[in-house]
Amino acid sequence: MIETSRMDFKEDMKRLWIKDLKENDNVKGIYLVRKKKQGLKKDHSPFLSFTLADKTGQMDARIWDMVEEYSPLFDEGDIVEIDGTVVRYNNQLQIRVNRISRVDRIPDIGIFLERSEHDPDDMMKELRGLLKSIENMNLKKLLDLFFMDHDFISRFKMAPAAKAFHHAYIAGLLEHTLWICKLAKELTVLYPELDRDLLLCGAFLHDIGKVPELDLQHRIDYTDSGRLMGHIVLGVEMLNEKLSRLKDFPQELAIKLKHLILAHHGEYEFGSPRRPKIPEALALHIIDDLDAKLKGLISFVEKDPQEGSWTEFNRIFERYFLKGAIRSNGVLNERANSSDIEQESLFSFPDNEG
Repeated sequence: MIETSRMDFKEDMKRLWIKDLKENDNVKGIYLVRKKKQGLKKDHSPFLSFTLADKTGQMDARIWDMVEEYSPLFDEGDIVEIDGTVVRYNNQLQIRVNRISRVDRIPDIGIFLERSEHDPDDMMKELRGLLKSIENMNLKKLLDLFFMDHDFISRFKMAPAAKAFHHAYIAGLLEHTLWICKLAKELTVLYPELDRDLLLCGAFLHDIGKVPELDLQHRIDYTDSGRLMGHIVLGVEMLNEKLSRLKDFPQELAIKLKHLILAHHGEYEFGSPRRPKIPEALALHIIDDLDAKLKGLISFVEKDPQEGSWTEFNRIFERYFLKGAIRSNGVLNERANSSDIEQESLFSFPDNEG
């Protein structure tokens, strides 16, 4: 029989968040399990390697003893209660777990998922205000259908924008969409040749497919339709459904809106069914890429667990990032030297660092 936790889920000031854990801390609490796998010790006996997470970050964990007893009790994606100690191994902190049990009653998802720093109601009000400035009556009618769809709007307000990297938190999609619309508005001031109404409407629509693509429970994961179709195809389907109710909607305008959704990832290798072929599509791709990368990078630097001036190696950007002051004496410590050697080996020529 699977052991279940009896702990009280009421959070208090004593909770040990992942970001606050230090070497030798005793850890008792509930966390989300990620990346569970089994390995073998030097004597060929098994051990468990997994990652524990909450909304503040994640940390590697190990179970060295009683593996055959504990392993069946939990899987990736489960919430568990643990009792363990923070140790340092290979200069990295990890949790040595002495006891673990699965939690069957899901507590507040706010323990495990971050929320936008901005109030969803305030963001929605600002978004609607921006979109009300659209003058094209056909686009106004289209947007009205989306905003009158209460099920869509309630899910849109809470949805994340991604499973990981950027805006991967509650109301992340709304925040990302609002920022894209604000950037689109400013871009049309600098480039008045752009169709302002088309770009603003496309900015709102470009990621609507993420509402059915991503499942938001105590973790962010893909739905079956999300894995099989992806948010771009799902977004075009959602647009088609609304357009079917507008019998007099101009065909040319409908095609351009669909192109904005289909091309917003920019290149085929980034999952874009089409590359941008009108100025508004290129503009949307650029600002979408800008917001996603900047938000992802800022979050990566803020959460980096490394001591010193440089972050861990970022595999998305393929480089380290400076997070502290530049050393003025020109003396590199031992870790910096080893990092530089490792970094140079990752690239075929120096200019790749960019």
